[in-house]
Amino acid sequence: MSLFKARDWWSTALGEKEEFDQGCLCVADVDNSGSGQDKITVGSYMGYLRIFNPHPVKPGDGMQAEDLLLEVQLRDPILQVEVGKFVSGTELLHLAVLHCRKLCVYAVSGTLGNVEHGNQYHIKLMYEHNLQRTACNMTYGPFGGVKGRDLICIQSMDGMLMLFEQESYAFGRFLPGFLLPGPLTYSSRTDSFITVSSCQQVESYKYQVLAFATDADERQETEQQKMSSGKRLVMDWVLNIGEQALDICVVSFNQTSSVFVLGERNFFCLKDNGQIRFMKKLDCSPSCFLPYCSVSEGTINTLVGNHNNVLHVYQDVTLKWATQLPHIPVAVKVGNLQDLKGVIVTLSDSGHLQCSYLGTDPSLFQAPKVESREINYEELDREMKELQKIIKESTKTQDILPKSEKGYDDLRIMAEVSPDLDVVSQAIDSEVRAEAVPSVTVKITLQSRLAVQKTKLSICVQPPLALTHDQFIFDDIESGRSKAVALSVFLKGNCPPAELEGNAVASYSTPTDLNPEGIPRVAQCKFRLPLRLICFPAQPSKTANHKLTIDTNKPPVSLVNLFPDFADQSDEDQVNVLGFQFLTGSRITLLASKTSQRYRIQSEQLEDLWLITKELTFRLEEHFKKENSKDFTCTFSGSVPLQEYFELIDCHFELRLNAEKFEELLSERAIQFRAIERRLLTRFKDKTPAPLQHLDTLLEGTYRQIIALADAAEENQANMFQAFTKLKSATQLVILLISLWQKLSTDQVAILEATFLPLMQDTQELVRICEIY
Repeated sequence: MSLFKARDWWSTALGEKEEFDQGCLCVADVDNSGSGQDKITVGSYMGYLRIFNPHPVKPGDGMQAEDLLLEVQLRDPILQVEVGKFVSGTELLHLAVLHCRKLCVYAVSGTLGNVEHGNQYHIKLMYEHNLQRTACNMTYGPFGGVKGRDLICIQSMDGMLMLFEQESYAFGRFLPGFLLPGPLTYSSRTDSFITVSSCQQVESYKYQVLAFATDADERQETEQQKMSSGKRLVMDWVLNIGEQALDICVVSFNQTSSVFVLGERNFFCLKDNGQIRFMKKLDCSPSCFLPYCSVSEGTINTLVGNHNNVLHVYQDVTLKWATQLPHIPVAVKVGNLQDLKGVIVTLSDSGHLQCSYLGTDPSLFQAPKVESREINYEELDREMKELQKIIKESTKTQDILPKSEKGYDDLRIMAEVSPDLDVVSQAIDSEVRAEAVPSVTVKITLQSRLAVQKTKLSICVQPPLALTHDQFIFDDIESGRSKAVALSVFLKGNCPPAELEGNAVASYSTPTDLNPEGIPRVAQCKFRLPLRLICFPAQPSKTANHKLTIDTNKPPVSLVNLFPDFADQSDEDQVNVLGFQFLTGSRITLLASKTSQRYRIQSEQLEDLWLITKELTFRLEEHFKKENSKDFTCTFSGSVPLQEYFELIDCHFELRLNAEKFEELLSERAIQFRAIERRLLTRFKDKTPAPLQHLDTLLEGTYRQIIALADAAEENQANMFQAFTKLKSATQLVILLISLWQKLSTDQVAILEATFLPLMQDTQELVRICEIY
């Protein structure tokens, strides 16, 4: 056992599955016993308040029943506990408990017990303040130099400092430039509040400046208030420390005060005017700290706990001691317990509370003697031979998964898309309002190298595209044999798809000697659908709301050569301009510059530009690849259409909110419908008939409301699907433009797609009550 482990004097575990943080621990004489013995007060996020008075028989003992003076469950989570002179008319110590929306001040007292159970402790609520804003943390002290009492300052989550003069609310002030709350403390020497803002700056505000600043309820400053310097909240001093702060503390010693700030990588010691006294770079990520005065040495020491379960003791910047803890401390305090001064009290986030001291007393543990027994060498030799036999057999047997030849799979899957559209369209139940909805045939071939079994083929395309068949099941496929299936793809929904790609996946099993049932495996391949499936040639449009320009480093290519399936070879006008029209009605125009190396795509809708832009860049790359041109690149130098993209996001979000509203209304009407049904059934079953009191009319009206809401929800669901498809197309377009603009690599584009593109369908389940009834 290491000599540098913290010596366990007393420890306990608090509750089950409770959470704690740095404000949940306080060590003070909370019951005003006058003996100088501190008590440990702990609050949890589950609302439990506990007060301990440890007195172990010998060091290292666990908690006894009499160590717990008080345990009470409050209704709200406890954010912070502090002990001070919080009640007017008396200088006794009281307990302040900070909740999310409430501040409570309690008096802790005990009554002498006349039986063996000992003394009984209870708390009495002295006063409470209901907060109008959600609290984050608090600090206390003699604000303004008052004598014999402590005032409380609470920092809210939106940056308001609320000051309470004990039983009454004083005033509130908003911190300037606030974004996120940080640690807060009070310096009595300078009568200032010190905090660390989200700008990574230590800021100090005088109490007098806060008191005379503009009231927090009047955030809209008038011109007269802006001109008056006495009405504005200004900082006393500010210091940029370059990192976020975990905690802040003020220590006064020898008629001077120092501000200690614990950062994410360093801890700082500042003078009371904001100048750096010293700083120390930490080797490990800290979790909590506590500066304290060492009366015997005449210096200020600092306890720093880190995430390596180590507690360091620093004297200024010099490391004096390091001790190992059994947990990661989130709060650390020093107190006087049972006539033992300087006991270190630590608390973990899971509720491990420990009182320890620093020392090097060695452990006197001795290993017990093992009972001697005679060794049976014959039995050991027999066991060794059996183990060697098992090892030898396992190395001879084949692997669980059969090894395939290099470059070959047991089952290969190939997809072949027909270059021409089907003569007779196979489109079924299409919602497209076009004269004819084309379809294209895709042939899927499965070629087996080994014998496979339980083969199942699944084909998937992204809606609004649809398939005539999406699943095929085969019997066992013999070695060297192949299976082929044909299916058709067509546009079913009344909106352009976000991508023209499909995926074929085959799941199968390969039998082995060890596993006759077969080892499950998967093979897959992707296929690309033609652009003619969703659009046809049309007259170019001269006007458009949205335009994109793609630059290249090669001479312009004739659009007749790039799009032979859309252009008329005899029409010379289509060399530089080409028109596309989606089956849903949208029209897109593609222009090639005669003099410069540019291509322009324009349309009335932003999302309609995606497929044509993608097809243009793809065909340009294929064209120059055939000419063995390896340095061809496409670039984009215009502005990314973010405003139009944000409008699509807002439209989709609004439809999702409508879907939730329809779901709530349907649930309410369904409950009402069932309640009316129960009333009617009770009336009908009654032997003495009673009047219906218009329950039948109410039932019929509720039924009509349910049908109307269900129809509206179904229509909203269809609109939300179209908005989702448009948003996905626009997202892919924005990613393509960013990749061309910044010349991103394939891996970088994949990261963008994984971040912004949804991989799943936008299917929000709505309760269709009309189908139930």
